[in-house]
Amino acid sequence: MTPTDPISFQLYSARNFPPDAAVLPMLAACGYTNVETYRPQYDDAEGFRRLLDENGLTAKSGHFALAMAETEFDRVVTITRTLGIETVVIPYIVPEERPADRTGWEAVGERLAKLSTDFADEALQLAWHNHDFEFVALPDGSYPIEHLLAPGVLWEADVAWIARAGADPEPWLKRYAGRIAAVHVKDIAPEGEKLDEDGWADVGDGVVDWAKFWPLAARSGAALMIAEHDNPSDLKRFARTSAERMGALAASSN
Repeated sequence: MTPTDPISFQLYSARNFPPDAAVLPMLAACGYTNVETYRPQYDDAEGFRRLLDENGLTAKSGHFALAMAETEFDRVVTITRTLGIETVVIPYIVPEERPADRTGWEAVGERLAKLSTDFADEALQLAWHNHDFEFVALPDGSYPIEHLLAPGVLWEADVAWIARAGADPEPWLKRYAGRIAAVHVKDIAPEGEKLDEDGWADVGDGVVDWAKFWPLAARSGAALMIAEHDNPSDLKRFARTSAERMGALAASSN
């Protein structure tokens, strides 16, 4: 990852600090050049694209619910065209819809593989974004992530969620090198700290070893490094601090 690659920001981190018209210029001032979108930006995609252009930002990836991608495929494609999105990311399955065994997760993987083929016909990539549940072993000893990353499905790796599952991110990043489209750059506060922020931290202020994982992500082929914090108490602090740390990580990995 080089300093000229886009330093990106997941807009979910700013969901408690609307509106986008105020958030985007702040992010641009912090040095971000790319954002990752999610559901609210799709209500008025054309209006949001104007905001991106006004602030010199791109949106190369976006989160879309699995149900939306399957049942509103044409609308998703239209949104990607409007915003310039290149990678459609499926981010989550609610607990009540998660399979309990290998067969169930393989079925979800098959759905993702079909979507990957369909989106490829539209010159789009499909990726899965993980949380912690994908790294909890199933009864047969396999892991959901292994079945979700079916042929053609790329991965947006959230390193901190892997760590929160009690797993080591390193072997997973190495195993799927070449299939990692993006990485969420997120940090975990030391035990008992930042409880008002759900135990998350600004990049570089937590326990995730980004000095090790950043170059691993770069070697994996990840095109986007995306700052995220699930519940920052101060958006500007998180955005500014994380952009500075990510810039330093990018420079030191050359």
